[in-house]
Amino acid sequence: MNIIYWIIFGSIVGWIASVLTHNNRRMGLVLNIVVGLIGSVIGGWIASGIVGGGITVFTWQGFVFSIVGAVILLVIVNLIKRARF
Repeated sequence: MNIIYWIIFGSIVGWIASVLTHNNRRMGLVLNIVVGLIGSVIGGWIASGIVGGGITVFTWQGFVFSIVGAVILLVIVNLIKRARF
């Protein structure tokens, strides 16, 4: 059952990040989930540097750090796309 929660969490985080970076029209559900999950890992890495330990339970702080991580991921991807084309 936990995998379903991670998929739902990843889709919400990825969708919010795609809206904030204006990528929403180019991304579907699967990409939102992937971006949300990878963004959560990046956000956890950032949180461990700021808070001193990782956020291991579902809290609003973890949600915010996940969105920040997903936005960072999308910004980096957009910069790489622009540089290549």
